[in-house]
Amino acid sequence: MQLSSEEEVTRAVEDTATGGGLLESKTSHLHDLLQEKLEQAFHKQTSTVVHHDIVKIASEHAPVDLAYAASRLPSQARTMIYENLMGIEAKIEFMVNTDSSTRVAILRHISDEDMKKLLEHMPPDEAVDVLEDISERRFRRVVEMLEASKALKIREIKKHRRNTAGRLMTNEFFAFSMDVTIGQASLHIRDNPGIDLTRQVFVLNQAGELQGYVPARNMIVNAPHLPLKQVMKPILHKVTPDTSREEVVEIVERYKISALCVVDPSDSLLGVITYEDVLDALEDINDETIANMAGTAEKVSEHEPLVKRFFSRAPWLIVTLCAGLINVGVMSSFQNYVGGVLTFVMFFVPLITGMSGNIGIQCSTILVRSMALGLISLGNRTETALKELLVGFTTGTIFGVICGFIVYLLDFAGISGVDVSPAAVGLIVGTGLTGACLAGTALGVFSPLFFIRIGVDPAVASGPIVTAFNDFLSMSIYFLIAIGLSALLF
Repeated sequence: MQLSSEEEVTRAVEDTATGGGLLESKTSHLHDLLQEKLEQAFHKQTSTVVHHDIVKIASEHAPVDLAYAASRLPSQARTMIYENLMGIEAKIEFMVNTDSSTRVAILRHISDEDMKKLLEHMPPDEAVDVLEDISERRFRRVVEMLEASKALKIREIKKHRRNTAGRLMTNEFFAFSMDVTIGQASLHIRDNPGIDLTRQVFVLNQAGELQGYVPARNMIVNAPHLPLKQVMKPILHKVTPDTSREEVVEIVERYKISALCVVDPSDSLLGVITYEDVLDALEDINDETIANMAGTAEKVSEHEPLVKRFFSRAPWLIVTLCAGLINVGVMSSFQNYVGGVLTFVMFFVPLITGMSGNIGIQCSTILVRSMALGLISLGNRTETALKELLVGFTTGTIFGVICGFIVYLLDFAGISGVDVSPAAVGLIVGTGLTGACLAGTALGVFSPLFFIRIGVDPAVASGPIVTAFNDFLSMSIYFLIAIGLSALLF
């Protein structure tokens, strides 16, 4: 019996759950099954059979699912999937939801005329996102082919800087003067089905200044003869085109706004940022944050070639390599002091760097997360930093005491082989660990604050550069404490 795509996915999820394997979501199984189908289709011997199978797969699956699956296929295969989608709406959904590399492959293949037809049915903000993947020369050529009003809307969004409210907004919305009735507004909305944003209707005064909005529900439940000013609600939150996307996400997330208005200095409505736009921006922010924390410039959500992924990671790793060589130099500079108890102390270097590094990363991660949620402001920045320093100091002290006591017991039992006082050895190692942890805490607390002050993503504070620097700092402090205490005690 032939199973449908939905049944195949459900069966696969059930098999995984009962088989004791890793539990995966329904969509991840759908991606795997769809990928397997596409790979089998493209491995057929004749082009006629391949074309027939691709047409069949394209008709059975949603364009958004095909968009995700296509990112793992060769460029030629991605173009073939796009060409076999049924209808312009399916092609638009595919292009909007796929990754940048797939769009580049398709846009290189299709003609300017085909691109024009695609853009004619796209909202301006989505059209700008797609056109980001072509050259500026071709962008101007294609836009000039469009209807004047459509081209103007696209250019208006394109002129704003990336990662700002001006780029996130759509400039296709419904706005009426205060005296327009619900019936008149509803008739105008029906006559313009191409504008998707109908959940809110915006109200302007005679000067064109934004006064409020009317929810879609109010348009339905109230009498048609009522003017919009009698049923409108006030606009409590709005932004300018230069507002950063991070601030936009924070406002929408905090106040649960379904449509955020973008206005100019004179309070004229320029565009609207929808909740869907914010979700896309949040996904991009998360990708960049994870990449910064991992120390790479690659796009986490895209399937990039091996060589490109290598060059995205290599610069950060070169810095780490250099920092490691510096650490070797630090260790070698202390070799004149090696002997007796200090030889035994050297064995604890991996423990020192590991503990101090983890404590520092915990502090920096908490601070970066708080910054992302908007919980840290100029007013409470000092208080938050002091709290994290106190936590790190307490943690380092407790684990330093524990480690010193364990080393004392090992030395007391004769396991270390060092012919000195067990208490002295425990004191040196425990104090050195405490000092190294305090250094890691200070670095973990102050590095995010430093990076955000100079305009760099604070997530870098959890990356390999700071981790490598922490190894150097904590190891130097550990050796200095060990040498100083051994000189006093012996």
